Amino acid sequence: MRYGEKTAVDGLSLSVDRGSITAVLGPNGAGKTTTLETCEGYRKPHSGRVRVLGLDPIADRRELLPRIGVMLQGQGAWSGVRAMEMLRHVSRLHAHPLDVGMLSERLGLEECGRTPYRRLSGGQQQRLGLAMALVGRPEIVFVDEPTAGMDPAARRTTWELLRELRADGVTVVLTTHYLEEAEQLADRVHIIDHGRMIASGTPLELTRGGASATIRLVVTRPFPAGAPDSLRSALGDSTEVTQLDERSLLVAGPADSTTLARVSRWCEEQGVLPESLTLGRRSLEDVFLELTGRELQP
Repeated sequence: MRYGEKTAVDGLSLSVDRGSITAVLGPNGAGKTTTLETCEGYRKPHSGRVRVLGLDPIADRRELLPRIGVMLQGQGAWSGVRAMEMLRHVSRLHAHPLDVGMLSERLGLEECGRTPYRRLSGGQQQRLGLAMALVGRPEIVFVDEPTAGMDPAARRTTWELLRELRADGVTVVLTTHYLEEAEQLADRVHIIDHGRMIASGTPLELTRGGASATIRLVVTRPFPAGAPDSLRSALGDSTEVTQLDERSLLVAGPADSTTLARVSRWCEEQGVLPESLTLGRRSLEDVFLELTGRELQP
C-alpha cells in the first residue's frame, strides 16, 4: 500500500486464527492502521492479496460487512447525536443485533446516554465506538486503540469484554499503544515497522530468552564501598550493574545460569548475605524497544 512515494505496507504477510485475539503493534507510521483499514475494505491495496473470513474486502464487500465489526479511530459518530441514539441507530442496521440496554450497561454508557457525542469525554467516545462495533454480533471485530482515554476501571471492563468475545468464538484484531494491554490480551502478537513484519509470536514466545535479563540483588546490610564496580568486574564487560540503594543492586546482562552463579559467588567473597535474588524476564516493551529502537507513543 503506497501513499505517493511512501510505501506504507511493504509486502506484509500475516494471518489471524479464528476465535483468537491478535495484536498488531508498531511505531507511529509503521503501517498498522493502513493494514487494518485494508482488511476492513476502506482501502484497496496496490498489490497483494487480502482475505477476511475467506472473502475479498473490496469485491465481496456486501457479503462481508454484516459479518465484521469495526471500531474506527475517529469513531464514526455524528457530532451532535446523543450517545444512545447513535447506538440504537447502528443497532437497527443489523439483522440480529445485541440487546442495546445490556451492551450500554456493560460498557457504562447509561450515565452519558443523552449526552451529545461532541461533549463526551475521550474514554466515553471510545466506549461508544466499541459498542457500535459489537452491537451487530460480528464474527470478527477490528478495534483500533480500544482503551485510549479510558480510566483504569473502564479499561479492565473492556479487557474482560474482549476476552468474553474470544470465549464466544469471536475473532478480535486490535492495535494498541499500551504494550501491557497486548501482553495481557493477545494470543498472538505481530510487530511491524516500516510496513514490514519484524517479529511474530505469542507474548511468551516473544519475551522468553533474548540477549539479556535483569537480576535484582537485595542484601541484609549495606553493600561495602565500591560494590557495583567490584561486581561488574566479576561478571565481565557484557553486564551492567546499577546500585539502586544501599542494600540493592540491579544487574542487566546475559540471561543464563552462569551469571546467577557468579553473583552468588561474589556475595560469598564479599561476605554479604543475600535477602533475595530475583531474575526478571523481559517485557513486551523491552522486546519492542530492542526490535524497533523506538518507544510506542500514542
